[in-house]
Amino acid sequence: MEVPYASILDQIRDSYLHLTTAEQRIADYVLAQYEQVQFMSITQLADECNTADATVSRFCRRLNLKGFNAFKIELAKQTVQQPVDTMDDHPLDTQTGRTHRVARLGRDAIQQTIDLLRPEQVLQAVTILEKAAHVMTIGAGGSMIMASECAHLFSTVSGKFYAVADSHLQMSAVATMSKQDAIMLFSYSGATTNGLEALELAKSRGIPTLLVTRFPKSPAARLADVVLRCGSSEGPFQFGSVPARIAQLTVIDILFQEYCHRNQESCAENIRLIASALAGKHV
Repeated sequence: MEVPYASILDQIRDSYLHLTTAEQRIADYVLAQYEQVQFMSITQLADECNTADATVSRFCRRLNLKGFNAFKIELAKQTVQQPVDTMDDHPLDTQTGRTHRVARLGRDAIQQTIDLLRPEQVLQAVTILEKAAHVMTIGAGGSMIMASECAHLFSTVSGKFYAVADSHLQMSAVATMSKQDAIMLFSYSGATTNGLEALELAKSRGIPTLLVTRFPKSPAARLADVVLRCGSSEGPFQFGSVPARIAQLTVIDILFQEYCHRNQESCAENIRLIASALAGKHV
C-alpha cells in the first residue's frame, strides 16, 4: 500500500535510506535548495550533484513521477503561495505594486539576457544567417510564437526567413534542406522532443543550426552549432511567461540589428519595397 505524503519533500525524506549514494546527493541538494531547483534544468541539477542526467531521471522515477518536469511541478507546489512583499516601495498586494513588479521583471529579463549573451556567439549567428539561402525558424508551444516573431521581423528586410509550426512539416522541411540553409530553434528548456529530433536530423545533414535557450547545457545545446542564451527564470507552472518571452525577443532584436548593420543597403531597399507594397493596406 502506498503511503500518502503531505509533500514531495516528505516523500524524499522517507525514501532517503533506500536511495543510492548518487541519488542521496540529489536528495540532499533538493532538500536544501528546493526553491531554486524548480527553475533548473535536469543537466544543471546533475552538474550540481556531480552525477548524470540519467541518475536524476531515475531519482524522479523512484518517487513515482514520470520525469524531471513532473518533479519540478511537485517542488513548485511548496512555494506556490503568492508572497506579500514590497517592490519599488509598493506592496505586492496592491495593483500599483503588482504593476511595478511586472515592469521590474521585464527590465531584469532584458538585462540578464544582455549579460548572458556573448558577442562572439552573436556575430557567429549573424554570419550563419547572412550566408544561408533560406532560414527556417521553429519551436514548440510558446517557443513557436517566438519563432514566428523572429521570422516576421527578419521578413521585413529579407525574403529568405520563414517559420514552420507543425512538427511533421518541420521534419519534412529539414529533410529537404541543404547545407546552404540554416535552422533557428527556439526552446527555453532546450529539451523538447520535437526540437531535438529536428536538430539531430539537421546535424546528420550538415545544416547549420542556431538555438535560443535558457540552458547552455541542455540536450539541444549539445547539438546546435551556436547557442544564444536568454535571461529570466521560468518555473514549472509558467508556460511561456512574459519575462521569458521578453528575454527571447531581446535576443531576436539584437540579431536583427546586427544583421541590418551588416547589410544596410539591401535591408534599406527591401524595407522601401515592402513599405510601398503595403501602402494600400492602410486607410
